[in-house]
Amino acid sequence: QVQLVESGGGSVQAGGSLRLTCVASGRTSGIYDWAWFRQAPGKEREFVATVAWGTQYADSVGGRFAISRDNAKKLVYLYMDKLKPEDTAVYYCAAAEAGRVFRTSVSDYPYWGQGTQVTVSS
Repeated sequence: QVQLVESGGGSVQAGGSLRLTCVASGRTSGIYDWAWFRQAPGKEREFVATVAWGTQYADSVGGRFAISRDNAKKLVYLYMDKLKPEDTAVYYCAAAEAGRVFRTSVSDYPYWGQGTQVTVSS
């Protein structure tokens, strides 16, 4: 099993920035693909960013968010800049074994963290 724990969420004003961190533990030797998703109240969980052999972002966050990872420390980061009120959501870290394409669906990832709240006020 793989356990994921997110941290770094909080409240920020529009235009501000936050960095989320996800740390993995357990049987992580086969994990190579990581992603961040988010879920706003009353909405479905949606893809934000993924890092595998490269990176891919949702159109809504491109140019403002950056995903990165430290393989040795089993850490994944999501740096969020120029935050908007519509970025308010619970942010989830997800992981999967290496794939051949960028994966952006919830069903692609078997491992999930518990989520961390991000609130952006106007």
